[in-house]
Amino acid sequence: MDDWPTGRLLSVAARLVEQRWRESLERIGLSHAGLIVLHLVERDPLPLGELARRARVTAQTMGRTVEHLERSGYVRLVADPSDRRRKLVERTEEGGRVFDGIGAIEATVFPTVEQAAVLRMSLLQIIRHVGGDPEAPGPDGADDGPARAERG
Repeated sequence: MDDWPTGRLLSVAARLVEQRWRESLERIGLSHAGLIVLHLVERDPLPLGELARRARVTAQTMGRTVEHLERSGYVRLVADPSDRRRKLVERTEEGGRVFDGIGAIEATVFPTVEQAAVLRMSLLQIIRHVGGDPEAPGPDGADDGPARAERG
């Protein structure tokens, strides 16, 4: 592996981490998409369309994810105070507890990486560049994504 091109290393690492993440999240009844939703509604409830836009998925895909989270008791739909016809997705207390426990899961999924913050910044740069907009912030307008920098 020492002589593998960087792209191959990144691809293999991504597949292995994704598989381990999926297995770990499934044990608590959560998908990766569900984790993204719990992160996006961490501070404030959001409309389904805005969630889809920020997660970079279709409204239909987001709708299925939210339905699953709602059945699991992790989110609920509430009326938008500014437009009672529109529904907002809001995280429940149980959803908050599950999301807060993600750090412990991350600690078992990711190896200890020297200079984790540097790796994180490099990954953000790659995602932004390959995604077509190297100057764009993350999906929620911030650089801290579901995995906070201090979690490594």
